[in-house]
Amino acid sequence: MSLRCAPARALAVPLAPQASSVLIRSVHFLFPLVLALTWVLALHGSPQIKPAPAPTAAAPSRVFELRIGDEIEPIMAEYLNGGISEAARQHASLILITMDTPGGLGSSMEEIIQHILASPVPVVVYVSPTGARGASAGFFILLSADVAAMAPGTHAGAASPLLEIGGVPLNVDDTLKKKILNDATAFLRSYSGKRGRNVAVAETAVTDGKAFTETEALDQKLIDLVASSPADLFSKLNGQTIKRFDGSSTRLDLNDPQVVTLEMSARERFLSRIVQPDAFFILLIAGALGLYVEFTHPGMIAPGVIGAIALVLALFAMHILPVNFAGLLLIVVALGLFILEAKYTSHGVLAAGGIVAMLLGAFMLIRSPLTGAGVSFGVALGVTLPCAAVTVFLMRLVLRSRSWKQSTGSEQLVGAEAEVTEAIAPVTGEGAVSFQGMVRMRGELWRAVASVAIPAGAQVRVVRVSGLTVHVTPAQVSANTAQQKVGPIGTA
Repeated sequence: MSLRCAPARALAVPLAPQASSVLIRSVHFLFPLVLALTWVLALHGSPQIKPAPAPTAAAPSRVFELRIGDEIEPIMAEYLNGGISEAARQHASLILITMDTPGGLGSSMEEIIQHILASPVPVVVYVSPTGARGASAGFFILLSADVAAMAPGTHAGAASPLLEIGGVPLNVDDTLKKKILNDATAFLRSYSGKRGRNVAVAETAVTDGKAFTETEALDQKLIDLVASSPADLFSKLNGQTIKRFDGSSTRLDLNDPQVVTLEMSARERFLSRIVQPDAFFILLIAGALGLYVEFTHPGMIAPGVIGAIALVLALFAMHILPVNFAGLLLIVVALGLFILEAKYTSHGVLAAGGIVAMLLGAFMLIRSPLTGAGVSFGVALGVTLPCAAVTVFLMRLVLRSRSWKQSTGSEQLVGAEAEVTEAIAPVTGEGAVSFQGMVRMRGELWRAVASVAIPAGAQVRVVRVSGLTVHVTPAQVSANTAQQKVGPIGTA
């Protein structure tokens, strides 16, 4: 968009000679001041022009540390990619990624590897601590680093790709299996060869599912070194010259480096908690239970709002986690059995079946060949029992409310007692005789109609309401009629 100034002649105003003289002197005085101010702003006001200070030789090198401590999924990829970008922005000397993972999603793995290969800062992937593993997708990430290292007592490999639907691995034909394996091995060769890794041995982790200890990986040139701790790692890398993916060389100066640990942001921590199996199960049941409470008791609002939010969060986690649909179906069956328990007398059989079904559904809900993680027994039992109790209790309230007498409108007057204030006497009209009068009921006067004459002061009972007229019958007659209906056999 362009800005245009108005023509000068449109703003021209005739000035007096004295005013013109003052204006000229003011311009002569302000012009040097404006020129000086412009020069200062040009030198100091623009951060793009100001050169960055050169690092001094005495300044310690900085290492940015990131952590892969769980499955590799989109939230983990976002955290690592953001950390790599932050390290590059702050001109770090090295990026250290410590890893202990069973694997994860191939799409997230590829995104992480792309950022590692393009990182202007050297990246070290370190399988640590002792007992850690860099399996499946973690093996691909390990081999993509500028420096691949492992701690004693760790292992890596078992990187055969798997296809899953609903958390269940699929059996594919030989042709499709070859295509998947060829694609994975080609991706591994595309960068591991340039890193100086043993490509032939690395491919066996994909084609044959082989895994390697730290000693085996070092002997077969899959990794660069074995270090017992980060300090040992920095000591072995200090002064070494490494070859980058683009062919350039970088010398690592890691003499007493300053380690900066980059943690997940609050948003990333929150989303990473949601995709945990226990949290997903709790959100799923809380969402279903909240909407159930709102549907059975409309107007409470809070359960519906909480349930809707929890269910949306559960759907977000379901998009990432390997969810088994058989487990979901068992949970739905369990909720149905809880509702039936409230409607039918089963002596607890339906409720017990619902509890068993929900527990089995919880155990089957998260199923992945990459990890044994799933819903823990304590969380499954702690959520199932309250869910069963609340569902049965609320449904019984709903069913019981259907038999309650209506407490609003004219129907609430049926069965109420009233006192005759004006005798209900016969009235002839249009050739028919009716008995009409006035009654007092709940402090109000009503026109009353009866089938018999009733004197003033007598007690009557309402049997029907028609507009502003109540149909009544003597209270004693109603009581005698009720006694006859419930009397012993043989009573007239």
